[in-house]
Amino acid sequence: MNRYLVLLLLLSLHLNILALSSGPSWLSDAVIYQIYPSTFMDSDDDGIGDIKGVISRLDYVQNLGVNTLWFCPMFKSAWQDGGYDVTDFYNIDPRFGTNEDMRLLIKEAHQRGLKVCLDLVAGHTSDQHPWFKASSQRERNKYSDYYMWTDTIPDDERRTVERRHRTHDPAIATWGSYGMANAPRAKYYRKNYFEFQPALNYGYVNPDPNDPVQQAIDAPGPQAVRQELKSIMSYWMDMGADGFRIDMASSLIKNDTDKQENIKLWQGIRQWMDQHYPRCILIAEWSNPQQSLVAGFHVDFMIHFNLRGYDSLFFPHGAPDSGNYDYCYFDASGKGGIEAFVNNFSQAYNATRGIGYISIPTGNHDIIRHNYGTRNTMDQLKVCMLFHLTMPGVPCIYYGDEIGMKYTTGLSSKEGSGRRAGSRTPMQWSDSRNAGFSSCDPSKLYLPVDTEGGSLTVEAQDDDTNSLLNFTKRLLRLRHGQPALNNDGDWQMLSAIDRPYPFIYMREANGKRLIVAINPSAKKVKATIPCQQINGSSLIKTGDASYHKGKKEDKITLHGFSAAVFE
Repeated sequence: MNRYLVLLLLLSLHLNILALSSGPSWLSDAVIYQIYPSTFMDSDDDGIGDIKGVISRLDYVQNLGVNTLWFCPMFKSAWQDGGYDVTDFYNIDPRFGTNEDMRLLIKEAHQRGLKVCLDLVAGHTSDQHPWFKASSQRERNKYSDYYMWTDTIPDDERRTVERRHRTHDPAIATWGSYGMANAPRAKYYRKNYFEFQPALNYGYVNPDPNDPVQQAIDAPGPQAVRQELKSIMSYWMDMGADGFRIDMASSLIKNDTDKQENIKLWQGIRQWMDQHYPRCILIAEWSNPQQSLVAGFHVDFMIHFNLRGYDSLFFPHGAPDSGNYDYCYFDASGKGGIEAFVNNFSQAYNATRGIGYISIPTGNHDIIRHNYGTRNTMDQLKVCMLFHLTMPGVPCIYYGDEIGMKYTTGLSSKEGSGRRAGSRTPMQWSDSRNAGFSSCDPSKLYLPVDTEGGSLTVEAQDDDTNSLLNFTKRLLRLRHGQPALNNDGDWQMLSAIDRPYPFIYMREANGKRLIVAINPSAKKVKATIPCQQINGSSLIKTGDASYHKGKKEDKITLHGFSAAVFE
């Protein structure tokens, strides 16, 4: 979808483009730091992180150079999916503390110039939520139509439900059931992913009049759910929260193949927020900026689904010895490609500039960390970090990536994490007991730590001027101090797609141009680019990188695992 189609879509949906482009001024300099609260800092020695633990580490976060916090879900939960199965949207889970603790966290964060964004699961609840339990009853009540129930589903769906119960595969089947035992209301309910995550009823596009489960978007049930969503958001924004990251943001309205009704729903939420909470933002887990930013989200992540390209940067595909192996770009071999990322990012970036921001995160709670497999040295990780913190849009650092924490293999699933457990291990603060995360007996830890003999800790890297932590701090100071590197600066690729190493791009603002060059391979590489009228000195670099000016062309040379920003 090009820029003109986006504008036509905006007009067809009766949006005021100027209003959509506006947002809180702090977004232009925002850098997000994502925290998985169960594993950031434990204050009461139960082996699980909590709010008071976070408060004790806010000075560290502030000194890092980020200014916006995003917390994975902290609401009451049944803890079958890491908090993404909420049982009460209006109260903090006791493992983290109380609502008053959250109020204090927001206050303390604001005093340090830090914004606080909460994770909101808008599309489903836990099957232990009182709303769902009430909805499952035969007698009509306030919550009957908060969910979608039926006694009849197609035979192929029924067989899929039965197979899921045998295989325990959560990704198959649209419908859930109480372990094949009937609820008083009906046999089946619409789910979003796991069996225990029943979908909230926001209605159907073009509902089948012969299927009572398919209620129209403007029916009383879907409208009540929409109002409940606003009530939840109001409660926390009134407390001081600065916005929300919305889980599975495009999943609310069903049968919406082109997402136009989901877009309209979020446009309404954005207009309401702009009127009542103009200081607050919406962050999408949508990974399709050309839809999500038009829908009114301020930020959307480019990750491993929908808008492709992130995976080609960081995740290889296939077996190395199979003859059908796709190397990722950030691989030491230098056999990866940049085409998928550049083409998809460029299209989305050009189509959505001025509407909102694309975020390319260092990782998150669902993604394998960069320190994994053969990408495991500080030199390699510095190149990754320089890329993340010199691209346009809103950067997002996943906790621990600033010290190169490892993706830990071989862990047992924790609260539904599966293989994702390896990216959710405790933050590693020091070489003391449990890496300084908790004083509990190691057997009580939420997940184990692995500091590589103490080197992958804040304490060790804080004292090392050449550490990844201090390199990240310098990068963030540079980003905040150079408008060309900031969230709104122009971006243009300068190197050739068919010669992916090195990857060279230009950032520009207020007439000042900076050149960024990236070489994540172990090989020495060179490239020529059109003369850029810059002096060629480096503002920051890792490894051996040089810039040679010419009359018509400039030449950039990067040794293995090198990257630089030239002015």
